[in-house]
Amino acid sequence: MRVVIDADQNGEDLKKVLVPFLRECGHEVVDLAYVAEHPDQSYPDVAYNLARRVQAGEFSKGVLICGTGLGMAIAANKLKGVYAGACESIYAAERLAKSNNAQIIALGAQVTGSESAKMLVKAFVESEFQGGRSLPKVTRVREIEQEVTG
Repeated sequence: MRVVIDADQNGEDLKKVLVPFLRECGHEVVDLAYVAEHPDQSYPDVAYNLARRVQAGEFSKGVLICGTGLGMAIAANKLKGVYAGACESIYAAERLAKSNNAQIIALGAQVTGSESAKMLVKAFVESEFQGGRSLPKVTRVREIEQEVTG
């Protein structure tokens, strides 16, 4: 799988752990390194930069890292058709993909250790949307999004 990853200043150290881990798992990983080129920017711009690449179809899965994961998820969810969630459990990471058809997981470097983060990212990236009972709910979310955004 082709995975895109990025982090703000709070998530850089965790990103340095996750990039090689995902590669060891056999995934192609693209690190956007937004703050390296734009040191005056923070998580909203990092999230927007990655989410627009997912929105454009360049990547099917993305990983965002900040202090808690919450700000990144909020910012990424502003783009139409992009769905992100912050996770701190393996079950939630799996469900984010399997039940909610989200493309982006957001992690918090200040609330998630590196070994846990590895398991969360692996569970998310290697899970696929299952449809089934979740399909009507995901469809309804997209309908609401269309009503609101036009």
